[in-house]
Amino acid sequence: MSSAPRGFDPAVYFVTDTALCGDRGVVETVRQAVLGGVHTVQVRAKNESAAEAFELLVAVGQVCQGHATVLMNDRVDVYLAAKAAGAWVQGVHVGQGDLPVRWVRELVGSEAIVGLTANTAAHFDAIGALTPGTVSYAGVGVIRPTSTKADHPEPLGIDGFAGFALASSVPCVAIGGVRRDDLPAIRQAGGVGAAVVSLLCLAADPRREAELLVAAWNSPAADTTAPVARRVGERDNE
Repeated sequence: MSSAPRGFDPAVYFVTDTALCGDRGVVETVRQAVLGGVHTVQVRAKNESAAEAFELLVAVGQVCQGHATVLMNDRVDVYLAAKAAGAWVQGVHVGQGDLPVRWVRELVGSEAIVGLTANTAAHFDAIGALTPGTVSYAGVGVIRPTSTKADHPEPLGIDGFAGFALASSVPCVAIGGVRRDDLPAIRQAGGVGAAVVSLLCLAADPRREAELLVAAWNSPAADTTAPVARRVGERDNE
């Protein structure tokens, strides 16, 4: 189990979805979530053009400035453009099918946060073989089936997540089908955070939902000194 990079607080990590945010819009939903205590926002713009994604990232940065870390999903080019324009944006999150993470790190520099999706032993072996610092954190999941990612891998559940998080050389954020009442277990399982999409995008009151998520993460049930699920490869004593 590793700790998050200094200044990066992914405890309650909001991944945006333009369609799910509906008429309220991504920027207003983010603004309310940040007021409620969210400190990390990942801008996911799967269906937007590069220009639209750039405008969205810059706008999200404006409402998060000084309050939350902003990351761009997949689009390293959009991140670089926004950074060059002086936007409030601190890094990127890439998947296994995106640019190889070692070259992403080369492109964005040593100070940027670089997240990588990982959900198999092979993925974590590959991270371990990289130069330390290449990957800032791993997004691990899915925890349970989720409609926000139709092509998701086999769900890991909390125990499966714990196996990776406890043995990982980089900090791990749980993602995919996460429910509010999962947050104490995810923290206890060695996670540094839990990523949510629909819980905030669809919330009638994103600020209040964010407050409840933060409270769940910080609840006594999330005490990390309590026993945790076993590591990957360990067997029950018989």
